[in-house]
Amino acid sequence: MPDPAAGVRASGPDAAAARRGTEKRSTFRPDVQGLRAIAVLLVVLYHSGVETLSGGFIGVDAFFVISGFLITTHLLESLATHGRISFPAFYARRARRILPAALLVAALTTVAAWIWMPPLALEEVVRGAIATAFYVPNFLFAVQGTDYLAGTSPSVFQHYWSLGIEEQFYLFWPAILAAGFVLCRRREGRLFAVAAVLTLASFLACVLWMGISTPWAFFGLHTRAWELGVGALIAFLLRSRAARRLQHPAVGLLAWAGLAALLAGALLYDDATPFPGTAAALPVLATAAMIVGGTASGGLHATRLLGLAPFQFFGAISYSLYLVHWPLQIIPQAAVGEESPLPLTVRLALGAVGVPLAWLLYRFVERPVISWPALRNRSSLLTGAAALAASLALVATAGGVHRAADDAELGTDETAPEAGTLRTDPEGTDFVPENLEPSLEDAADDNPSIYDDDCHRTQASTDASGCRIGENPDAPLVFLFGDSHAASWYPALARLAEDGEIRLDTNTKSSCPSADVPLLIDGVEYDECAQWRSGVIERIQQEEPALVLLANHGTEEWEMMDGDDPAAQWRAGLESTIQEVDGSGNVAVLADVPLQGADPAQCLSNNLEHAGDCDATVQEAFSPEVIETEKAAAQAGDAEYLDLTDYLCNEETCPTIIDNLLVYRDEQHLTATFSARLAEPLEEQIRPLLE
Repeated sequence: MPDPAAGVRASGPDAAAARRGTEKRSTFRPDVQGLRAIAVLLVVLYHSGVETLSGGFIGVDAFFVISGFLITTHLLESLATHGRISFPAFYARRARRILPAALLVAALTTVAAWIWMPPLALEEVVRGAIATAFYVPNFLFAVQGTDYLAGTSPSVFQHYWSLGIEEQFYLFWPAILAAGFVLCRRREGRLFAVAAVLTLASFLACVLWMGISTPWAFFGLHTRAWELGVGALIAFLLRSRAARRLQHPAVGLLAWAGLAALLAGALLYDDATPFPGTAAALPVLATAAMIVGGTASGGLHATRLLGLAPFQFFGAISYSLYLVHWPLQIIPQAAVGEESPLPLTVRLALGAVGVPLAWLLYRFVERPVISWPALRNRSSLLTGAAALAASLALVATAGGVHRAADDAELGTDETAPEAGTLRTDPEGTDFVPENLEPSLEDAADDNPSIYDDDCHRTQASTDASGCRIGENPDAPLVFLFGDSHAASWYPALARLAEDGEIRLDTNTKSSCPSADVPLLIDGVEYDECAQWRSGVIERIQQEEPALVLLANHGTEEWEMMDGDDPAAQWRAGLESTIQEVDGSGNVAVLADVPLQGADPAQCLSNNLEHAGDCDATVQEAFSPEVIETEKAAAQAGDAEYLDLTDYLCNEETCPTIIDNLLVYRDEQHLTATFSARLAEPLEEQIRPLLE
């Protein structure tokens, strides 16, 4: 999101004045103001669910270029006029312009989340609020491995990531320019070269990190600074000798070409586009073309269009609109439950509500504080102290919400029958019992033990060594092979191993199926998966186990496959793996666990007396096409198809609570507690294959 307050005043192209060190005349750029309007509307409409604008997220990239251009223009003018940058004044000005609206919206968002969001969602809200208070939300989301384009259960503060990028850029960029100005002997041409090298280095880092960690490529300052850097290079360009040539009327066509390219990206990009990487070059260069084209004389540029009143209005409130639009989408959805997606009409209405709210924020907070005499006419230290106090107030608000969330009731006073032997066609418990196992608070951490001891491999790992349990040397050897859904069966199999019924060799890896299929993660080939899978298959061929159990999350991995016919690819890949391990012993394909529409624990925390409202229907929980494809692959490969669905679902629903047991720890994985109770029915199904 652009610094609202670098404003839209950019220096005119007077290279001679720059060389003499005289101050340039600043001129209002209505085209830049209108460009900000287009950028924010793309983002708001994209987040409001307008599928046509599936690439509307690139509006943020346009903001980055605008911000880099405007802030660098002002800094270069300061260097040219005064030979230095007043850092206290610069940062005080930025604080007055950016922080009041941002921190106020953050505080109100935190309180609104406490009022309307499920109690279990508040821990994430508190983390986001604290990260925002210290201007590092982008680092939080990078560390968490957030997929910005996935859109599943996002943080109410997720949109603050771009503000974090800009604040961090502002921390370093003035010092870099000031130091470079001195080292380059006050020659802007040489300083331009330094800026160009740094911009290129950041772009290369962005492309490189796409193959290392997409979240860090998306949220990292080092991988996003080049977008602001491109804007900075434009600022240099418009102060150079070339500036006069750029006033030629034909250059105005660049603005139209840039506008067309920006809209094309918004229409053609989607959540499957590898982003940022090289794909980010389109909106960045399109925005750059619009800014450069807007300097042309004559009527060929887009200033008349972008200068129309609606564009000027939305450009003026763009910063405030960006701040308020996201919580307006996220909090109402969380209030009704992720399992009940809001219709497009409601989401568009929520986006529209953001406009008057943004105007109020702009009119009574954003603009007045900029020129507030109590801060503007005092020492910059006073502004810094006020900014620190406001940040601490946000932290205090988050702390209060955290305490309130800890005190929230996460169960009723009723108890449910203690679970005995699991039965088929289970009826769900229609309330959250006092004796729930695990409790809602502990649900997310009720993982199989292989997560704690690193036996479940991460996406980056290629270690195919596996982990083995079971002390009975005469027990048959069983290999568990697949992704995190295979790991969901580990507690059941581990109990059999502990009882001496089997020896278990577990081989599971995040988002990596045992089916031999090519996968893409954020557009990048998942080579670590293929290497790990090959290593596991080689071990199976060497060990010759009595049984190999294949379990996968086919519904998700179909979407990750690199091809046009996922059903055919999945069947071929599963058949290939079955064939490769078949000579070692029996092979069985485990039916996938039911999928839930939302995080069951969060839903239950909002429906303590009506737990059944959180149950997924059978139609929602399974993909018939995936099931039929896996059955066909098993049959073709002479493997067994094992299905424990009858213990998880009845004819209509797949309950989230059975007796006093919580079945799911998230939208797609069993709790370790419930999985362990499936040991007996699972043993009944695999016993014939071990004899």
